[in-house]
Formats: sequence, structure tokens, C-alpha cells
Amino acid sequence: MATASPNPIDPSVVNPPVALVGAGPGHGAYLTLQAAQVLRQAEVLVHDALVDRALLDWIPATCERIDVGKRGGQPSPSQPEIDRLLVAQWRSGKRVVRLKAGDPFVFGRASSEIQALQAAGATFELIPGLSSALAGPLLAGIPLTDAVLSRCFAVASAHEPDELHWEALAQLETLVFLMAGRSLPEITRQLIRHGRSSVTPVAVIRAAATPQQQVWTGTLESIALQTERVSLSPAVVVVGEVVRLRDFLAPWGQGFVLPQLPELHELGPAGAIDPVDHPPLVQPFMLQPSMPQPSIAQPLVGKTVLVTRSLNQAGSFTGRLQAAGAQVLEVPALEIGPPSTWEPLDQAIADLQRCHWLILTSTNGVEAFFSRLQAAGKDSRALAHCKVAVVGQKTAQCLQQFGIVPDFIPPDFIADALVSHFPESLRDRTVLFPRVETGGRDVLVKELSDQGATLWEVPAYESRCPAALTPEAIALLRAKRVDAITFASSKTVKNFLILLQRAGFEIDQVAGACLASIGPQTSQTCRDLFDRVDAEAREYTLDGLAEALETWAIAQQSTP
Repeated sequence: MATASPNPIDPSVVNPPVALVGAGPGHGAYLTLQAAQVLRQAEVLVHDALVDRALLDWIPATCERIDVGKRGGQPSPSQPEIDRLLVAQWRSGKRVVRLKAGDPFVFGRASSEIQALQAAGATFELIPGLSSALAGPLLAGIPLTDAVLSRCFAVASAHEPDELHWEALAQLETLVFLMAGRSLPEITRQLIRHGRSSVTPVAVIRAAATPQQQVWTGTLESIALQTERVSLSPAVVVVGEVVRLRDFLAPWGQGFVLPQLPELHELGPAGAIDPVDHPPLVQPFMLQPSMPQPSIAQPLVGKTVLVTRSLNQAGSFTGRLQAAGAQVLEVPALEIGPPSTWEPLDQAIADLQRCHWLILTSTNGVEAFFSRLQAAGKDSRALAHCKVAVVGQKTAQCLQQFGIVPDFIPPDFIADALVSHFPESLRDRTVLFPRVETGGRDVLVKELSDQGATLWEVPAYESRCPAALTPEAIALLRAKRVDAITFASSKTVKNFLILLQRAGFEIDQVAGACLASIGPQTSQTCRDLFDRVDAEAREYTLDGLAEALETWAIAQQSTP
């Protein structure tokens, strides 16, 4: 025998449709006019956790509010429970609004709710919202498409990274990951594992489209480390070369002013929104740049800095400048690659037992030497009888990654100081010196030889001038929007001038920019080629270079 439904539907009564509404990416200013109108008519509001709480003031005072937001680690309704709730509320005959963060059809689980409504015979309507996948990058100054850098993009949820087709994703020019805060290390690991370059730019946008928005930029190799102590949720992650465009498309950096939401009376009576009679609803919804004021803590706020180090070496230095408030554009003036032949270095490694000292003056030299050592089937034990000298703490740190602590580091982090402070006589000593193939300074070679050493000078890597400046750098230089340019070697100075000339620029194109040098030799090259140097590191390291630039910026603040 048939039983009666617990909630029989009177066919003569037509219940209002359930409205599935997109609330937009964050701040209520990005709600659509249609969505605002529906909210003003709501009798029951079923809303997510990420919805701007200010929107709840837009609904009528008599509207029942039901929070079904899912919060990590806290009790929250399951999706089937939400489905049943919507059906039950629709059967009550009230105007039900299901308010979802972003857009209902972008990872909004709307399909489950619609199927439940359809099974119950309920009607529904869909009102789109602006997804954070689109708004987040835009408000961070990152275009998802570009005629040169990005002809397509893909949006993925990082909620279950093991379910993603990483091999396919790694081939696309631009990727956007939602719900990515906890999965960032896995995202970077998988993309590198499936062939994406470790220096691919990455941006993490936390709390997009809200006054709390924060943006971190780095590379696949560095971004997880940069943000490891930060609670990122909710986060949008952008991967691709378009991230570099932020440096001049978002000149105000992370600071911006969001409009105030209209008061209820500005919306007019329920269901009546007239953009002519009520312009406050329409006109304020525009992102306004707001230039933060420089401070001692962030002396580089508002400054655009070009970094000319090679692309795979700029990461930590760029992060230091960004922490000081700078907008940084990496413009590599060096490309590091293998030498024309490995034969001299391989032969030296084969005869390594004859060497008394190994001298390494750069991280490039360290990495090249140990790469060929491994290729010869050897490891750091091959250096058991040989002492190692390095120039600079960065080189020493790189060496320690291979299990070796250097026997000697000169007090001044320049090659000239190595011989003058060397701890023992070099007479009758055999010294292996892996170095750049062309363009390096010969002073160390001459002084080692003058001290009586038998010198094995072998090419370990080559540093070349790139073909051209990046389009972003050209645009910034042409617009006279570069505040400073950093040089970590004489070769970067020389190559940067070549790149300027290839772009059709004269030297005066950088007349208004601070030229910052890592040390005396680099400064002299700046003077030789540009007739000036404006800041020089006291300690000849990248940290010293950053400090010199910060000191320059603080002096600029005090200049009337």
C-alpha cells in the first residue's frame, strides 16, 4: 500500500525557485547587481564560510540565516545534508537563496544540490559570480593570458592533488590552483617532477579581493620555502611566466583600497535596484591604486628594481628585496651554461690525486665541478687529500651541500684577497682552478702563478649574454619607471649595456635609476661604462648589495 509523502506538494501552489548565487571572490564590492537584487528578496539564506559577512547585512531582517560553511578541522554539514536542507527549505514555500563563494559552477559543488532539487521536483535559478580564479590574479596584477607569454590557462582544484593529471598540466603555459594553501609543496614538487623548470615564476595570493590580500612571488623551487611558516588559506596560486608581468602591471604593489559597500537604503526597496537612481551601488566597485608610504622596515616600498643576475640565481636576492617592499623584475644579463668542452676539467678530475688545493670562486664553479666529479663515478671522498679554498660565504654554503667544509675563506669576499691571505706558501703546490671559460678576471691566475703555484686553470662553465631584454624590461625602461638596477658582477654590467643597445636605448635611458654594485671591481666597471655608480655594498655579498640599496632608498626619503 502506498504511503503519503511526509511533505506533500500541493500542485496548485508554485513555490519560488531556489536561487544558486555566486557571491564573488571576497569583498562584497564584486557582487553582481542581479545577485544583490536576489539577496534583498531572500527569506532563507544558506551560505558558505568564505562569503563576505558584510553581505549578510543586505538581506531582510526577517530572513533566516543558515551557515553551512566547511571549515578545516571543525564540524560542518556534509554535502548530502546541505542537499536535503535546500529541498526542505524549498518545500516550505519560502524564497531560498544558496549563496556560494566565487561562482556556483567553479568548484562550488552545485551539481549535487541541483540534482537533489530536481529529484524533489523543485525549480531553481543560477546567478553567476566572479570566481577567485579570475579575480585573484587580476587584483594581484597578473594577467592569465598574454599575446606572448600565455595563450591559454587552466584552473584546477588542489584539494586532492593526487587526482590531477600532472603530466598534462605541466605542459600548459599558465596554471591557476584554487584551495592551494596546504598543497603548495606538492604542487611545486609534481610540476618540477613532470618537466616544468624549477625557475618557473609562481605567485601565491592569499585572501584575494579582500583588504587582507597578500601576494608572494617566487619560483617553483623557492615559493614553498618562502611561505612555509604562513597560513595561506584561502589561497590562489598562479604558475607561469605571466607572473613576471606583475612587476609593472601592478605598480602599487599589494596595497589597494576597496570601496565601502552601499548601505541598505541605497539599494532602494526590495527587488528594485536602479543603477541610475542609486549610483553608489555601481560606481564604487573599482580597484583604486594606493601607494604605500616607505618606512624604515620597508625602505624600498614604491621602488621598481631590475635584478640582472642569471635567472636561476636571483631567487633569494629577489625575495630579500621584495621583503623590503620593492617591486622586482628579474632581467638576467647572464646565461650560465656548459663550457665548449669538458675535456680539461675531466682530465683534471682524473688526476685529482696530484692536486694540493682546489680553488672555487663561485657557486657555478662548485656545481660544475661536482657534476663532473659525479660523471666520473667519484664523490667528495676524492678530495680527501686535497684542501679547498673558496671566495665568499655563498660559495662556502654551496660547497657544504656536497659534504665539504672549506679549509680557507679569505676575510674579504673577493678573489684578490685570496692570494694575499692564503694560509700557506704556494711554491711547488699544484692548484686546480675551475672557472668561467671566457670573460673572467685574470688577476687571480697571475697572482697564483707569481706565488710559484703549478696552476691547472680549466673551464667549468660559460656565462653568456642573453639575446635580448625581456619585453617587460623594455616597457619599464621606455616608461622611465625603473628606480634601481643591481649588478652582482662586472660581466652583468657589460652585458646589460649590450642588451640596452640591442633594444635601441642610449645610456641616458637609465639616467634616473640608481646603479647598485656588489663591490669595487663591479663599481669600477659601472664607472667605465655608465660614468657613475650610486650605491656600493660594504660587504661584497648579495645581502650587502641589498643593504646598500636600502641605505640609498632611506637617503632618498630624507632628501627634500
